[in-house]
Amino acid sequence: MTSVAEALRQARAQGLDSADAMALLGALLARSRTWLLTHDDAPLDAAQQARWQDWLARRQDEVPVAYLTGQHEFHGLMLAVTPDVLDPRPDTETLVDWALDMLAALPPGRALVDLGTGSGAVALALKSRRPDAQVSAVDLSPAALAVARGNGERLGLAVNWHEGAWFAPLVGRRFDLIVSNPPYIAEGDTHLPALRHEPILALTSGADGLDAIRQIVADAPAHLASGGWLLLEHGHDQADAVAALLRAAGWQAVSHRQDLAGHRRCTGARRPD
Repeated sequence: MTSVAEALRQARAQGLDSADAMALLGALLARSRTWLLTHDDAPLDAAQQARWQDWLARRQDEVPVAYLTGQHEFHGLMLAVTPDVLDPRPDTETLVDWALDMLAALPPGRALVDLGTGSGAVALALKSRRPDAQVSAVDLSPAALAVARGNGERLGLAVNWHEGAWFAPLVGRRFDLIVSNPPYIAEGDTHLPALRHEPILALTSGADGLDAIRQIVADAPAHLASGGWLLLEHGHDQADAVAALLRAAGWQAVSHRQDLAGHRRCTGARRPD
């Protein structure tokens, strides 16, 4: 018989991070971390033991915890997550917090759009904190949009979902704020093998990783109201390159936001005249 304690020992023996092991076992048994710690002699039944062994093997193969459990918390929201979307990163909360600061300075009812929404994490986080805002979201992948729509329905958050590439489904629309966590990893980057279980479409963007950002920077002014802002997430070492693209295109007040590790994770600017 495998107990909670034995299951956690198995995870440690295979080199799994203790937080990952707790998250996986908690999801498997539908129990909290506190329950696991205080009921470490509780047994797993045969089906649970089989799934636990499968999850341990897949986690060793670097399958994200969120894909095994089917969920991930982001900015206080529990989101459904599948291999059709990126596993939401804590660093992306930097983008949400910056957008909320921008919205705080605007009257109620302003319009914003999230480009490349994936699971809907950014759009839904913004809608949850600013229910008065008119929130739209775009993604090229129908499968990703299905995940995002499902999250919105389950959370009771009304977002206007659009299928298409960047601004393509937004012809004639203008927004007060545009936010995006686009693909920004260079094709052939040495980190990609570790991300092999996530959708490549949402990860890479050209030889230097900046192709999507170039397109957004070029097309965004036509979709921003006067004084509107564009906020972009990017790689930890891409802030200067993204700022240079914005300045070359005439954007104003180019600035950055740091993530929890102190990296300039986001770059934003005001619409050019």
